[in-house]
Amino acid sequence: MKVNPLGGKPAPPAMLANIPKLVTAYYTDMPDFSMPTQRVAFGTSGHRGSSFEKTFNEGHVLAIAQAICQYRKQQGTDGPLFLGIDTHALSVPAFASTLEVLAANGVDVMIADKDEYTPTPVISHAILAYNHDRDTGLADGIVVTPSHNPPESGGFKYNPPNGGPADTGVTGWIEARANAFLKDGLQGVKRMPFEKALRAATTHRHDYLNAYVSDLGKVIDMEAIRGANIGMGVDPLGGAGVHYWAAIAERYGLNLTVVNDVVDPTFRFMPVDWDGRIRMDPSSTYAMQNLIGLRDRFDIAFACDTDHDRHGIVTRGTGLLPPNHYLSVAVQYLFQHRPNWSKDAAVGKTVVSSQMIDRVAAKLGRKLYEAPVGFKWFVDGLLDGSLGFGGEESAGAAFLRLDGSVWTTDKDGIVPALLAAEITARMGRDPGELYRELTREFGEPVYDRVEAPATPTQKEMLSKVSPQQVQVMELGGEQIERVLDHAPGNDAPIGGIKVITASAWFAARPSGTEDIYKIYAESFRGAEHLRRILDEAQAIVDDTLALKNLPDNG
Repeated sequence: MKVNPLGGKPAPPAMLANIPKLVTAYYTDMPDFSMPTQRVAFGTSGHRGSSFEKTFNEGHVLAIAQAICQYRKQQGTDGPLFLGIDTHALSVPAFASTLEVLAANGVDVMIADKDEYTPTPVISHAILAYNHDRDTGLADGIVVTPSHNPPESGGFKYNPPNGGPADTGVTGWIEARANAFLKDGLQGVKRMPFEKALRAATTHRHDYLNAYVSDLGKVIDMEAIRGANIGMGVDPLGGAGVHYWAAIAERYGLNLTVVNDVVDPTFRFMPVDWDGRIRMDPSSTYAMQNLIGLRDRFDIAFACDTDHDRHGIVTRGTGLLPPNHYLSVAVQYLFQHRPNWSKDAAVGKTVVSSQMIDRVAAKLGRKLYEAPVGFKWFVDGLLDGSLGFGGEESAGAAFLRLDGSVWTTDKDGIVPALLAAEITARMGRDPGELYRELTREFGEPVYDRVEAPATPTQKEMLSKVSPQQVQVMELGGEQIERVLDHAPGNDAPIGGIKVITASAWFAARPSGTEDIYKIYAESFRGAEHLRRILDEAQAIVDDTLALKNLPDNG
């Protein structure tokens, strides 16, 4: 990974997004349907793009919103729709476009009190709270967010009545309908003027903030945190939870300091990420330099990304904990300190998360549920309590309430952050110290991810590769034990392959949004062995698919 010279440093003014031009382009630039890149495309977390590239413009949002209205009608979903937005510049105009369509279609919409920003997990929580004990008139939701992506990005996610990210069957239907509207010049899209939509009888204000904050004591042991009086620092990274943290501190009497409460659509306060772009990624040591620099001021510190569905944990001794390290500690702690959880509740992880989680789960005597990449695979298990915890290597996680019932079915960055405080309060040691204890017991893995260019044709081939196509018998000097193309937890295709030995593994899969493929790898035999694994993995992928011999025009 080649790090940009600006990585971890303040962004120069010339790098900042031109917000007036960005918003103008949202309204004035029309996507060209004949260009595949300018069509609606749902990845693992909804449709994302930028108005500068004609990939997130008013036409996209109007088309997706109308498609969702039709999907709701087809499904008989006639309860309220909970609508939230994050702090990206394009989220505000996209919110207006969305409400214009929803109101014109007669959908009951719940928008935030005082035009507050609304984190993704808060929308999931609201959907589940409303649908509890209901069989009809079910609610669903939309979050207008591109997650942690750069300031010029826009994004749009749909959460059905189960509260979690929509699965591919749902997003495929919505994507197809939305593209049909785009192709027909938005014929059939209903909308009304924004001011009229705001005043519509179907538009309602909802106090998202207090509904969520007042319920947090049902999922986190707030009394333990308050009783220990540990000092906490939080950086919302200018995101949707910016006003939630002070409310949490006040309600539960916590010694919590918000180190930055600025909302600025250029995100000029963010250190530049590793690749020279501004990105609100709480798992990146480059983007998190501000909070890492303050770590000696607090017993524990944390941050969340722009829609607050991802977490980053900073400790005095370790600095920023890699996501896999914290997920391992969280699993170890939760399954020993949640006595009301079912004894059969499993540990959920993605196929590219650390094998440390496997070892911890085995020691705890808990079943491991290993799923493909994407949080949607954990929704059903969290909903019925058969999963106590679901986590992914990109710092996304959710877990059950103290009583073993569902909290959210989407990633929740706020709750894992507060869990780090609970762990520190109850264990007398922070998650960084507890991870070191795990390595003494289970070994110390090293983990990395690399990327390589791939054409659309090559990506398609990689997504459909079979174990039989992998001809080698060894990886990193060890015999290959298993080659997977389906996840062990649910037998769903992983969209690539995973190769496993006794002390290492790698997984290769195409990116859903860029012309690259990604190789994730881990070794319990040190950094040099990991480098060998990555080199051999790239050769295996290239040889298996003959990637180097394919035409590069896709």
